[in-house]
Amino acid sequence: MPKFLKVDSVSVYDSIGYKNLHPLVSVIPYASVTPIHNSLNQYGVYALFLLENNIEELNYGMGKYDYQAGTLITVAPGQIGGREDDENAFEIKGWAMLFHPDILRGTDLENKMEQFTYFSYHVNEALFMAEDERETLKCCFELLKDELETEDKTNQDKIIVSLIDVILNYCLRFYNRQFKTRKVENSNILAQFEQILNSYYKTEKQLEQGIPSVKYCSEQLFLSTNYFGDLIKKETGNSPNYFIQQFIINRAKSELISHHSVSQTAYNVGFGSQQSFSRFFKSHTGQTPLEYVKQKN
Repeated sequence: MPKFLKVDSVSVYDSIGYKNLHPLVSVIPYASVTPIHNSLNQYGVYALFLLENNIEELNYGMGKYDYQAGTLITVAPGQIGGREDDENAFEIKGWAMLFHPDILRGTDLENKMEQFTYFSYHVNEALFMAEDERETLKCCFELLKDELETEDKTNQDKIIVSLIDVILNYCLRFYNRQFKTRKVENSNILAQFEQILNSYYKTEKQLEQGIPSVKYCSEQLFLSTNYFGDLIKKETGNSPNYFIQQFIINRAKSELISHHSVSQTAYNVGFGSQQSFSRFFKSHTGQTPLEYVKQKN
């Protein structure tokens, strides 16, 4: 049974000599705490880890991954990550930023957190930053660290939240750049997406499981649902759900033109009832299935 370290506060590094200066936010330059021991962490805070040296075999969820220098890893409350302590200390370079959800309460940033979907990405979908991007993020961490250390506390929490907002938006920009610079890989994923849908119907999974979901497709690609959705949206302008719906509509049209009844078509494409299929079909085509057949005839 693995032993977890519960990271419910930002003062987790206090035990190894780093003095935290704010109850809800911490910025740690690893140079001040290295070497450190591994720990398998259960997070109750948000965290960003900028790695500036290679790290081998970190856990995240059920997987293990290696990371190269220049990687940014993000975690959110409720997630698990790290590596069980093997009692060997290791050198680490880079930065960590931790902030508790309570620092966001009542702020505009609290309402915007859902747009930073990279917090729910799998760690194997980490951000690999260019050198100038790393320098930008390091400058932001240093600015936030300076604010935490200042003696003038006037409007400090507002300034801290504003700086966190800036950092998160930079990460969003850098992730968008990563999507754009992986065109070949992304187009391959699009092709695999279509193959997954074809295979789903070829093996008649829809008869037992219903119409395919975005979650099912992303799992077949070993991607988190959010990362998959963002990738498809950035690449095509449409969501994965849109592609699934269009795939089903095209398949249903072929069934109807092949003289299958509406009820048989509904069953064949994975709907539990003729009524729900007819509503789905009309919402996407502007016609009922019977009106579509009549027009084609």
